[in-house]
Order: sequence, then C-alpha cells, then structure tokens
Amino acid sequence: MPHDPTLERLLSFLQRSPTPWHATANMVARLEQAGYRHIDETQSWSLSPGDRIVVTRNDSSIIALQLPESGLEALRMIGAHTDSPGLRLKPNAPIVGRDWMQLGVEVYGGALLAPWFDRDLGLAGRVHVRRDDGRLQGVLLNVDRPVATVPSLAIHLDREANNGRALNAQTQMAPVFLQGGEHNDLQRLIKRWLYEQHKLENIDILDFELCLYDTQPPARIGIEGELIASARLDNLLSCFIGLEALLDCDGSQGAILVATDHEEVGSASTSGAQGPFLVDVLRRVHAQLGDGSEDGWVRLIQASRLISCDNAHALHPNFADKHDAAHGPSINGGPVIKVNANQRYATNSATSALFRDICREAGVPVQTFVTRADMGCGSTIGPITATELGVPTLDVGVPQWAMHSIRETAGSKDPGYLIRALVAFLNRRLLA
Repeated sequence: MPHDPTLERLLSFLQRSPTPWHATANMVARLEQAGYRHIDETQSWSLSPGDRIVVTRNDSSIIALQLPESGLEALRMIGAHTDSPGLRLKPNAPIVGRDWMQLGVEVYGGALLAPWFDRDLGLAGRVHVRRDDGRLQGVLLNVDRPVATVPSLAIHLDREANNGRALNAQTQMAPVFLQGGEHNDLQRLIKRWLYEQHKLENIDILDFELCLYDTQPPARIGIEGELIASARLDNLLSCFIGLEALLDCDGSQGAILVATDHEEVGSASTSGAQGPFLVDVLRRVHAQLGDGSEDGWVRLIQASRLISCDNAHALHPNFADKHDAAHGPSINGGPVIKVNANQRYATNSATSALFRDICREAGVPVQTFVTRADMGCGSTIGPITATELGVPTLDVGVPQWAMHSIRETAGSKDPGYLIRALVAFLNRRLLA
C-alpha cells in the first residue's frame, strides 16, 4: 500500500493516546514543537496579534489559538472531543477471590460491551501522588502491555450466547488482573510502574483515574489499505484532523482548535463543552485584542463560525436497513454534514451552505447524514457549544463503522479530505 505520512502520524497519535490526558499531552507537545506557547489559566496573559498559544484545563481539554495578525473580527473554530467510551477503574478497584484478583470497573459513556471480551488490555490514565517533600503531583501512567482480560464464558456453558443476551457490567465484566493477589497489590504495582516510567519513589498514591484499553496497535487494513482500524477513532480522529488543519493553515485570519473532555457523558463539567472553558479563553482574548466591550463581544461571536467535528455513521454493508435510503454516507466518500431537525446536530442551511462551498473550493467530496425518522439520534459538542457561546455552528464528521466499539473502522482517504476542507475554512477571508 502507498506510504502516507499523514496516516503514519495518525496511527502514531492513536497508539500514544490511550486516554484523554495522553491525547491532550500529545497535542500540546506537537503544538509546542510548532512554536505554540503553553500558557496557564491561573496566570496573567499578555497577548499580541499573530501569537500562537495553547491552553489546557484538567489536563484533558485543550484550546489552541493562532491569533489573527490584524484586527479581531471573526474567529474560525474547529471543535472536537478527547474522550471515548470504555471501562474505567473504580476507586476501590481490587476484587479478590476465587484465586484471582479482578478489577471493579465502571462503563464510561455508551460503550459497546461485547467487543471488550477476550482482548489484551493495557492500563492508562493519571495518578495523583504525594512526594516525600509533601508536594502533590499528577502524573500520566501508561502500562502499554497486556495486563488484564475479560474472558468470555465458553459456549458449552451458555448455549444461547449467540442468540443475544444482556451483559451485566457489574457481575460479568470485571477484568482478570492477577492470579492470587491481595488488595494492596494494585497500589504496589502502580508504584512500581510510576518508578519505571517517572523514577518516582517514596510516594503515597492519593487517587487515580485509570482506564483499560486494547493494546492491539492501530492499523491500515484492506487489500489496498483502504481502511483504518483502531480504538478511539471516535473522537481522536477528529482531534488529529483538527490539529493537522491548524498547523497547515496560513494563520492570517486567526484559527482555533478546541477539543474538550466528557462529551461521551454529556459534556457537563468544567472541562467539557457545556462548561465555561471556551468562553473563558475567548473573553480573555477579546479583552486584550478586541475592543473589550460587550457589544464588541457579541459582534465578534456572531461574525465567527464553528465546525464541530465528530465522526458519522457510515453505511454498513451488513445493516443497510439501519440507514435512511437517501442518507447513507460511504467510507472514503468525503466528510459528512450531519443534519437533525430536532437540533441534535447544530447544522442549519446557512452553515451547511458555507461548508459545501468550502469543499467545492478545496476539491473535496461531501456527503450528508440524517438518521432514520423512526430511530433516535445521537448528538455532539456542536449544539452544546452553539448554545453556550451563541456561535453559528455546523456538525461534520468522517464516516466510520462500529462507533463506540473497542475497535472502530474508518476510511484511509477521508482524514485527508477533511483536513483539506478545514484548512480552506481556516484560510477563508470571508465567512458569510
């Protein structure tokens, strides 16, 4: 299959980003390498036209800004989210008995549970410790080898397994972790891993947020490499695409990438799209580079546009009846405009027309998704951000299969299509 540097960077990013905290850290590192300045929300800011800055909150949400070289008149924003459905450890995770230590888990978001069985699971997240000098510190942990599994029950013991059965996450999905073992073994192992990865010793573990994840590497699959298979395509694929577009744009008009946490559980948090993170950052920018007035703020937001990027449901060849016959997006058919009359997506005819014109300008094919009228519709950060900020918004995404599975599938051509369209959006002089 042909070598594609963009896809190689994508696969590497997915491999190195098992949690929202890792994804955010990796995006910050890439931005800093490109000359962006990482600034702290707790400090005073000194901003100038043309500055490139990056801000994080909760270590899991990120806003990167290429400030315009001239007046602050209209913002071009790309939105995404850093989290994905999965299994997260409970605070008192060890379950000891029947010759095994298992791990108590919660289901984060609307995960497809069946694909989690019989996978080689690693462990990653962040851990907060107290050092021997009394300092509190949060550190990232990534045990990137198989340390746990959720074994299936043999069909001989459940002859009806292939006829469909409900899965109980409390009683049937506790991963097997350590033969024998005691409750304090988890703390002992975390300390060992923190020493191996960060040379931390003489520490007390105060708390953690740890996730299980599939250690199978991302891959291109298909005879011609037509597909990408990986965990967390929803929505790290959009984070990567937005980052690539931001770094590729000319920066003259000003450009923003916002990738927030907790979308899969409703976005209601300090670092989620329903929280004040984006408004806080933009108001500080407006106070220094705009006229600082409330009238000027409203004019700025209404002149701006947000493209919310979150993957779309591609037409599934085995379940074509799950799609509206006229709105089944194709893998490798280009970005998908997502439409819902009940505002589960923020797209309207004006923002859709803008994106279609941008795609025409960039030579990118474009598709449309509308869910069947007799089925419910998911949502994105688009309507939430539009509600909180008041900015005209469009929902688009790369088509994919198996959304919310432990391993999802998308087309290898579609990331490049959407990157081109977003670069054209960020470089566009007039947004009306």
